Amino acid sequence: MSKLKGKVALVTGASRGIGAAIAKRLSADGANVAITYAKDATAASAVVKAIEANGGKAVAIQADAADAAAVKNAVEKAVATLGPLDILVNNAGTAIPKKFEDTTLEELDRVIDINIRGVFVTTQAALKHMNDGGRIIIIGSCVGERMMTPGLVPYSATKGAVKMFAQGLSREVGSRGITVNNIQPGPIDTDLNPAAGDWASPQKAATALNRYGHVDEVAALVAFVAGPESSYITGANLTVDGGTNA
Repeated sequence: MSKLKGKVALVTGASRGIGAAIAKRLSADGANVAITYAKDATAASAVVKAIEANGGKAVAIQADAADAAAVKNAVEKAVATLGPLDILVNNAGTAIPKKFEDTTLEELDRVIDINIRGVFVTTQAALKHMNDGGRIIIIGSCVGERMMTPGLVPYSATKGAVKMFAQGLSREVGSRGITVNNIQPGPIDTDLNPAAGDWASPQKAATALNRYGHVDEVAALVAFVAGPESSYITGANLTVDGGTNA
């Protein structure tokens, strides 16, 4: 497939899980891809090597999403290496599952800094280098729209915030033909939320399909939103959650 041939994509937090799957799928569709990672250079390198093994072009850039200066620098490096951006996927995110009343201020700051501030800073930096007709995609969460999972109060609040961010920003950049959409995964089998984990049973039970999703199922929706066929979709919240919010 080559529907993204010649396009340049930046995917944040893409050394593993959903982000890695997104980076690989965008490359498979023809895009040149830059990824950021917080700490695990080995995992990020493995994603790059997998893309290159399939004939794609990719680069990994270290940048903690909570570090505004590092995030801005990562955007500059991506553009210097691959060219102006066509696609930004704000995937970097974190959750610290525990009761809200037991959550420390440091933990609250960490979740907010990565899930909200990181998205704001990355998007602002990327817009300065984004071609008209570009795509901004945020990986939110189904709990940003309907909250049924105890222990994720701050996380769900941050995902609700980026939902409104996507809707608001779509109004500002629409004149450039840039679309902004929020993709909301449900329970997806990853290292952070394994289908066999302690928190899995209630999440699985809440789905209509009675199963966890796969990272490739999220990546497929991202690829569609990043592609030419989605040009009239913007300000939308697209849920891929197995019917959790049905």
